[in-house]
Amino acid sequence: MGDIQLLAALAPVILLLMLGVTAALASRAMGLSPIVGYLMLGLGLRFAGLNMVLDGGTIAILAALGVVFLLFDIGLDFSFAHIRAHASDIFGLGPVQVLAGTMVFCGLALLAGFPLAAALIIGATLALSSTAVVARLIAERHQQNCPVGLTATAILIFQDVAAIFLLIVAGALETHTPLLPALGIALAKAAAAFGVALLLGRFVVRPAFAMIARSRNEEVFTGIALLVALAAGWATGSVGLSLTLGAFLGGMIIAETPYRVVVQSEIKPFRGLFLSFFFIAVGLSIDVAALLRVWPALIGVTAVLITAKIAANAAASFSFRWSAPGSTQLSFLLAQGSEFAFVILSLSPIRQLVGERASAVLIASVAISLAVTPTLAEAGRNLAGRMRLRRPVLADPELKPHAEIEPVFIAGMGSAGRTLADALQAFGIGYAAIERDERRLRRAVADGYKVGFGDFADPRIWGPIALHGRRISVLTTPSFEVSHELSSSMLDLYPALTRIVIVHDEVEAKRFSSIGMLTVIDRSVPAGLDVAELVLRQLGVEPAKIARWLVDEVARSLGPRPARAEAA
Repeated sequence: MGDIQLLAALAPVILLLMLGVTAALASRAMGLSPIVGYLMLGLGLRFAGLNMVLDGGTIAILAALGVVFLLFDIGLDFSFAHIRAHASDIFGLGPVQVLAGTMVFCGLALLAGFPLAAALIIGATLALSSTAVVARLIAERHQQNCPVGLTATAILIFQDVAAIFLLIVAGALETHTPLLPALGIALAKAAAAFGVALLLGRFVVRPAFAMIARSRNEEVFTGIALLVALAAGWATGSVGLSLTLGAFLGGMIIAETPYRVVVQSEIKPFRGLFLSFFFIAVGLSIDVAALLRVWPALIGVTAVLITAKIAANAAASFSFRWSAPGSTQLSFLLAQGSEFAFVILSLSPIRQLVGERASAVLIASVAISLAVTPTLAEAGRNLAGRMRLRRPVLADPELKPHAEIEPVFIAGMGSAGRTLADALQAFGIGYAAIERDERRLRRAVADGYKVGFGDFADPRIWGPIALHGRRISVLTTPSFEVSHELSSSMLDLYPALTRIVIVHDEVEAKRFSSIGMLTVIDRSVPAGLDVAELVLRQLGVEPAKIARWLVDEVARSLGPRPARAEAA
């Protein structure tokens, strides 16, 4: 009997996995986000009368987990260092953009006849943009470090936090309590949760991860990542807050540790898989027959959504003295609705407040706006380009240079890795590094080096460490067998990346050279001077300056090596 029940529970999961993979591949082939493919799949299943796949409740649970893991992943990028670096955009332009959008859409909703409470919910929900779609577009176009990309990311971070509190408000409506007192209590609980999260991160999570790293058990990292995400969500849910807030805090806890990169690589498959179930479930919840009867209204609402969003975004960016071209590009990039709209407008109390028909139309309009986002973003980019051709470039403050991704990535922070890091620091060149040995990691962090935990031989980690934006990677303790196995994939994914490896003799040098890697037989004292010289030359540093630094470093090595003052 148990096998029969298991088969019945697995059948809808297998069906949706198969159809989900097909939808993702088809949407990518058409130049659309997989999110759109999942939504269309859900709509198709509903139209075909197959929405009974949700009857067992399994898909609904997986869909809810998708949102939890999305917020956990967002939290992993929300460290206090990130907040400080982009505080003006996160706490300045972000709130202004959300407020402008909320006011515009709230006013339109009031004109359409909605009551004030419903209009506020609609306004705040539609003011948000899609983190999933925009972040993917920014990455695909390699705009992570251009002014528009950086500012859009900062705004999206604020919007994600705002969405969490919007979900808290929606939960308060479900209990039929007065809105303002409920919001005040929720904010107080959330503030307490942030405080508890900071304490747990410092005194519990960080030591626990250090212990796990010493065990060298890779499977445990997957388990601990799932544990932190789910346990944090459960904890906040148990005190009357949303599961998503706890998941966000769980990610934020780990973001403050050297283990963020490896956790992000472990959690990414779960986030993508469960989130696909969520978008399919949203599509399944849309009444296609009802929408077909109101398709003119659907097209009109979508047009108003995009137009009003562009206007509100432009007004917010103009208020921060962005130029017309920059405001145009930013406004078009953020002109879609948010995936959080599917969550918020699908909640029972919100559907009752807004109306079933209106909720369905708004959800469908947001889905269409996601589908046309790549086209809109490209149109805004082209329009901004034409506008800039007719005006002086120096008049655009958002075109001032921003810090780029650190050009050098160091795998292994032993003596050679540290020397290379010192050389790059001496010439003002940024770097990032990982170390798989927990003891060396702990010592490097204590001495102020910028290093995280991870194994460069794991391809899952290449995305989280932003290898696509690096110019040079340096392996300080390589394995030829591993490098040979991964060489083809790395060349396909990162053809412009210069790969340098430290070897012991000519035999090793020939082997690594055969797979396209630059080799250094490092016999210097201290270790790492030879590879540091090569890397600096590759980056265009003047030979005379390199020679002076080498002399100073050799002289300095004769005495005790001073600890670095900078924090990691």
